Amino acid sequence: MEKSGSPGPSSPVNGRQCNDYDSKRKRKIADITQALSTSPVDVAALRRMAISEGGLLTDEIRCQVWPRLLNVPPHVLEQEPETVDRENNKDYNQVLLDVQRSLRRFPPGMPDEQREGLQEELIDIILRVLKRNPQLHYYQGYHDIVVTFLLVVGEQRATALVEKLSTHHLRDFMDPTMDNTKHILNYLMPIIDRVNPEVHDFMQQSEVGTVFALSWLITWFGHVLSDFRHVVRLYDFFLACHPLMPIYFAAVIVLYREEEVLECECDMAMVHHLLSQIPQDLPYETLISQAGDLFVQFPPSELAKEVVSHDSMATTTFKDFELASTQRPDSVLRRRRRQRAAAVESPAPSTAVATVAQPSAARRFVRLAVMGLTVALGAAALTLVNTALEWAPKLDLFP
Repeated sequence: MEKSGSPGPSSPVNGRQCNDYDSKRKRKIADITQALSTSPVDVAALRRMAISEGGLLTDEIRCQVWPRLLNVPPHVLEQEPETVDRENNKDYNQVLLDVQRSLRRFPPGMPDEQREGLQEELIDIILRVLKRNPQLHYYQGYHDIVVTFLLVVGEQRATALVEKLSTHHLRDFMDPTMDNTKHILNYLMPIIDRVNPEVHDFMQQSEVGTVFALSWLITWFGHVLSDFRHVVRLYDFFLACHPLMPIYFAAVIVLYREEEVLECECDMAMVHHLLSQIPQDLPYETLISQAGDLFVQFPPSELAKEVVSHDSMATTTFKDFELASTQRPDSVLRRRRRQRAAAVESPAPSTAVATVAQPSAARRFVRLAVMGLTVALGAAALTLVNTALEWAPKLDLFP
């Protein structure tokens, strides 16, 4: 819906905007194609494309790029998935119940026969991954992530991608207990405190805790967002980044709703109800940009000092996650932030960029910038950022 006073569809300004969008889209598709065609594949460029405005644009592109971001080699994608023995699987009954309740995750208007077929495939993918990896434990909400992969890449590829994701990014959620999941949730309040202590203190006083964000985190927002386009856009972003990025995105959603939070009655039930009802009209590209900035400014290694000490499987196994890249995922975010910092010093006439306020001794108050995405979409490799991070991945190149 157009805002009041915005140019109509036939206006010259609107026409120029459409032309600019089409031009940028075509250029980005060309850059992604070039990155995929190089030998070895330029995963650093693909990661940059996934993070930058608009993400990977189409499901056809995601089918090619998501495996590269997860470092799943082509020969693994081509393996025929084995038949699943449902009767002797301890998780079958719970998985069946969850999948039967997942109607809203399928496109509206999809024929019942097609949806039921996909639901059967969804059950098989989940049971297959659990059978192959007995150390993993099913949790309610897991199917919300798996169905996203199924709808985008199909059963065969989804099996391979979900298995890699489950043994790395989602590993914390698949423990016998929720200890590691609670540990990740514990990052939420320190992030909020760094940016807006007033909101942090209000939430602390209300004793709302962090349970309102649990379904966001363990489903990568798939369970709470009604528009599938927004879900896959976030998956582009999360797959290209550190496994803790979803908690940073959860923080920017809370911070974006600052006025609503502070105007709410300071009561646990009231604040929980407000925060658990996630708006569907969020400015996703702005929030993605802010989450990336937050990660660079307040990395997990710094926040860990304020979080109860507890080993996090995802962040430790990420050290062994063999990414097919010539650089760490965070270096893309760091490069983006440096580019925008340069734009602050010499802003273009039509670009409005807010500066970041630094905390003072008198008031612990940090206002992060709401910055437009100005990442160059070229395929040139970025320079390696030689910073010591706890989760630095090994490097592995595959053709």
